[in-house]
This record gives sequence, structure tokens and C-alpha cells, in this order.
Amino acid sequence: MKKDHFAARATGYDETVYRLRYVDEMAEAIRRHLPISNTMHLLDFGAGTGLLTERIAPEVSEITAVDISPSMISQLQEKSHSLPCRLSLIQQDLCRGELPEIRVDGIVSTMTLHHIEDVPALFRRLLTLLEPGGFAAFCDIDTEDGSFHTLDTGVKHLGFDREKMVQWMKEAGFENVEIRDATVIRKPQGDYPAFLLSGYRPQN
Repeated sequence: MKKDHFAARATGYDETVYRLRYVDEMAEAIRRHLPISNTMHLLDFGAGTGLLTERIAPEVSEITAVDISPSMISQLQEKSHSLPCRLSLIQQDLCRGELPEIRVDGIVSTMTLHHIEDVPALFRRLLTLLEPGGFAAFCDIDTEDGSFHTLDTGVKHLGFDREKMVQWMKEAGFENVEIRDATVIRKPQGDYPAFLLSGYRPQN
């Protein structure tokens, strides 16, 4: 059984001031640059305690929140009654095994990709969950020196090179791939630029 790296952090996870700030700004970047509408069904990949889900929920019809951590999903379950859209919860590792039998209009994600060992393979799998023309939008940090994380949370990448991320997404089959600044995450040990990477499943 995989270790739940967030078991000890799930309670109180939403109370970190710098985290609330960067999720606010990442959510705003997603709303500004992606065609979100109130008829959409989105998948929040690596939803955690639902910080992004909460901020996107007023804009859409339904969100399927997916996370590998039982502790995080449990925290999100407690919030589910207060969200202004339909919510489904899936506790699963989407990097392996059978994918859920759903099709969504868009996939959103914040600060999850650096926990994924094989990001190109993940992009290929997530593409299959999108309706034709659907979008995927990922926020994460630029390449850093290893100082960003001070605890063991299963980190696989010390941030990412932006050109490589665009290449990986295009090779997975996405089109109209773009990457842009999302925010700067300010922690006591330094400032860390973060990006918004987006692309679309082809219509055909």
C-alpha cells in the first residue's frame, strides 16, 4: 500500500496563509485563460482538501475531485455539502490501473505534477478522460533548487522546465498548448515562480 504522505498534514492544511494566496491566484489564472462555463463537468486532479475545487465550484455544474490521499479526500468530504455545484469524490492513483469511466469537459490541477514520476504518461492517460475539445490546465512551479519542500511529501521533480512541459503535452496529443506565468509562491526560504500550462483534446 502506498504511503499517504499527507496523512499528518490534512488537518490544518487549509490554514497556511501562503498556500491560500497561491491557490487564489492559480484559480484566477485558470478562470481568466480557460473557457469555463456553468454547464461544465470538470475533474480536479490532485484535489487534496479541495482548495481549488472550492474556488472553481461557483463557475461550473459538476466537479469530480480525485486524490490519492485518503486523508485529503476525507477533509474534502466534510466540505462537500457547502459547495455550489455537484461533487463526486474518487480516491485513486490515476497514474496506474483502470481509469474511472467518466468523460469531462476540462481537467484542472494545482501543485500536483511534481509528485508524479512519469508526467508524459500521465498526460496521455488524462487526455482520454476529456471530451473532444476539452481542456486541461495544470499549475506548478518552475525548476527550483530543492528548497521548496521542507517535508517528505513524495516529491518526484524539483519543479519543471517550461519548454519541456509544453513538449510533453504536445507529444501526449494535446493541441493549442500554452504556458504562462500564474503566480509567485512566497515562502520563508524564498520566492518560487509558478506557471499555468494548458492544452486541448483535438475535436477529431
